[in-house]
Amino acid sequence: MQEPRHRIRALHTGSTVTVYQAYAPHLGLPAARDGRFPAAWKRDRMTWIKPSFLWMMYRCGWGAKEGQETVLAVEITRAGFEWALGRSCLSHYEPGLHPDRAAWQRALKAAPARVQWDPERDPRLRPLPYRSLQLGLSGEAARRYADEWTVSITDVTALAHEIHALVRRDELDAAAKLLPEERPYPAGDELLGHLREPVAS
Repeated sequence: MQEPRHRIRALHTGSTVTVYQAYAPHLGLPAARDGRFPAAWKRDRMTWIKPSFLWMMYRCGWGAKEGQETVLAVEITRAGFEWALGRSCLSHYEPGLHPDRAAWQRALKAAPARVQWDPERDPRLRPLPYRSLQLGLSGEAARRYADEWTVSITDVTALAHEIHALVRRDELDAAAKLLPEERPYPAGDELLGHLREPVAS
């Protein structure tokens, strides 16, 4: 069965969904230790969360990029995640979704969250033909994320390094067994209809 172009795949339970971020150790280590973001975490800045572990690995270079050496798995409430999705705007103008560019700009300015769909990645971090969700949180959404929605924060840097080592040794089956079990997230048109890019005919 062909994978749909736009689908959220995530590690999730009946009440939570896990997203990934990467930070410098001075932010990431205290967050994992205390299970909440420290006071130094800027709640007035845009923060991007990613349900795809491999897309996070692509973004942070398996935890090797400067300022992204600590990889965090952040378990948040599904209620919070869906609150953000329902109030999101696509980060770019799409003629098939928005009446005109000005209407999109107004919606983007008013939205506390924004969405990008970027190519999902395989274990070698090569792009796949379907998309992975990136959810940007600002203002009220960022504050709620840090102070209300977060259930737990786990340092998964060692896991990232272990999987990367297996991939580098071409042990892809062993690497796949260590990946988080990301399943389709139950989000229908009521949550994603205003966020799916039109498919070119």
